[in-house]
Amino acid sequence: MGEAVEFYHSNGVSGINHKESGKTIDENHMCCWYEEVIDDNLKWSFALNSVLHKGTSQYQDIVLLDTKHFGKALVIDGKMQSAEVDEFIYHECLIHPALLCHPNPKTIFIMGGGEGSAAREALRHNSIEKVVMCDIDQEVVDFCRRYLTVNQEAFRNKKLNLVINDAKAELERRNEKFDIIVGDLADPVEGGPCYQLYTKSFYERILKPKLNVNGIFVTQVGFSLHFILLMFCFANHQGLLLLFSWP
Repeated sequence: MGEAVEFYHSNGVSGINHKESGKTIDENHMCCWYEEVIDDNLKWSFALNSVLHKGTSQYQDIVLLDTKHFGKALVIDGKMQSAEVDEFIYHECLIHPALLCHPNPKTIFIMGGGEGSAAREALRHNSIEKVVMCDIDQEVVDFCRRYLTVNQEAFRNKKLNLVINDAKAELERRNEKFDIIVGDLADPVEGGPCYQLYTKSFYERILKPKLNVNGIFVTQVGFSLHFILLMFCFANHQGLLLLFSWP
């Protein structure tokens, strides 16, 4: 048997392959791991059964992994977005507190959320009459509709209005207001594709005018440093309700 060779790619797939096989790790997926660097002192690793699909859209790289312990996992631009076994924890916390705090939520606008999980949770509420899910990337949406079967019923729901557009532009274009607006977005990394959707000017000029009376806005903000920065953004601005949990 040939010498074992370790393959490592930052925020990607690593594993053990054998020189004599002539195969790449993507071809045989033997002893495969997904590794993601969180910061200089932290990374996490997940054992894989296989890489189910890889693709590249106009905006981002998309990978679907079959992990040994967490089922199918969606990775976009080298960052794990969700895993089949426990994604419900994030999406339930993102959606249900806001809807339960509202006296009678009927309309909801989801910025991002291309995998369909946020829409799935919103559609569990009988009072909801319309869910607008606006994601910029058609290929991500098509990818998730095809491979993440848990959300197929949500995508077929007649209450769901799927829009492929930039969320900022879509909110500006629409004359209607919403009871709930949700930011199911990538983390607010400066220079990233969603950074403009985490700014004070966006909240004041575009988002707040699109909320009905008693309207609620909720967003994910990534790790704790991002949360602190967003708190400063909201600190001197009245009229927006920020929902969050604290350990």
